[in-house]
Amino acid sequence: MLWGADYAWAEHRNFQRRLWERGDWPVFTVPLAAGHRLHVVYRTIENEAGVDYLLHHPNWDQADLIARDDGHFMGPGLSWTELVAAADNAPPDGTTADSDAHLLLLLPALGDNTVPEQAVYRLAAALSARLGVKAPQPLAVALLESQGPSGPAHWATAYGGVRINNGRYSFRNPANDFALADDHLARVSAALTP
Repeated sequence: MLWGADYAWAEHRNFQRRLWERGDWPVFTVPLAAGHRLHVVYRTIENEAGVDYLLHHPNWDQADLIARDDGHFMGPGLSWTELVAAADNAPPDGTTADSDAHLLLLLPALGDNTVPEQAVYRLAAALSARLGVKAPQPLAVALLESQGPSGPAHWATAYGGVRINNGRYSFRNPANDFALADDHLARVSAALTP
């Protein structure tokens, strides 16, 4: 069993139910370098619920949607390198980042076909520390193989250091009609650069 014998599945289901039944939209924020923030917004609209992954900076006129997890998944929004850099970034107030929680929170936005071998150990450690998974390695392998609804994508560095991917449903694939504009692709790449 992937979750381990002691995993409190009933507690998990109860938490999920309470989260999605809220009238407000819960927002979890991961601080990044230079004042940037990754906001994970749980849209608790009946029959239209979903999770948005938004990148923002106080100087921007609006946030950039980099991934969406709902009935019409859009992504990936993050490469493995970007995911780890975001998870490990220390908050500006000098406190220690909860890198395990951040890694798991942002994991659904991942899509990368060049995930390094040590990623399994990193994800397994987070699953054990934050979810109490007793045998986390098989679950980590399964999560990294499937990588959510978008699956793995190939990442490349385009002109000017802009990171793009070839995901069919990615806002960071300039070949898609719905992709972020070039200047927004550039600012997203700059904000997520480790």
